[in-house]
Amino acid sequence: MTTPSTSAAEADFLRFRQARHRYVTSPQGPLALVSTTEIDSEREIDGVPGLWSPVAQGQSGVRVTAVASDGIVVDGEIVDGTVDIAGLDSVVPATVSFGGGVTGTVYPGPNASYIVRVWNPENDRAQKFDRISAYDFTPSWVLEGTFTATQKRAIGIEHIKDEGRLRDEILPGDIDVVIDGQPRTLAAFEDEGKLLLVFQDLTTGDETYDVGRFLAVRPRRDGSVELDFNRAYIPPCGFSDWFNCPMPPAQNRFLFAVDAGEKRVLSV
Repeated sequence: MTTPSTSAAEADFLRFRQARHRYVTSPQGPLALVSTTEIDSEREIDGVPGLWSPVAQGQSGVRVTAVASDGIVVDGEIVDGTVDIAGLDSVVPATVSFGGGVTGTVYPGPNASYIVRVWNPENDRAQKFDRISAYDFTPSWVLEGTFTATQKRAIGIEHIKDEGRLRDEILPGDIDVVIDGQPRTLAAFEDEGKLLLVFQDLTTGDETYDVGRFLAVRPRRDGSVELDFNRAYIPPCGFSDWFNCPMPPAQNRFLFAVDAGEKRVLSV
């Protein structure tokens, strides 16, 4: 494998940082999330019109009842009556707009229910956002490891809003890597075609975000995997209180400092 030069790696790192800024400030980036509502029964959603309810069991999405003056637009059509809204797990997910740049998205949720997220890129927190602070690029934090696929197994993971209850996350294998001179076996969850490493270290809660940080990794065909901690990033819950992020498992809680990657969300 050819190792890129430091200058090329630094340029790639800069592009990554720019892409992160564009993403977090996008109309449905993490700064824009203003509510998350589970639709397990007929109910209203704070801040947006309509009466929301589940669809028939086995179908994707939720149902909304509204009048034309409410201004809800689903798939380009104004809602005047009752309309089913397809979730992100359907072949063609629906688009939802509430006007004024406010949009909605329907996600699969727990217990076969669905969740409606409402996004407003003009909310106060988004308007006060300045930038994400980060460490300078450090070549020594680009590590090579090995991914070994195993029989998929579930591991109980605590989430920050679940009051100690555990959720099962699927581990498709193990990542072996040497960090700080010691061999380690790390746990990474399945996450939309990649693996997600959730970790804490001695910078957590001090120089870096209080809960921990994420790192996306993609094993190569030969099982090798690059862990570039310069690309460690603040999880969505660092930008909006409406996200419920996982906590790191025990093997991903490091007793050393990872002084690479993103640090904090800064406001003006």
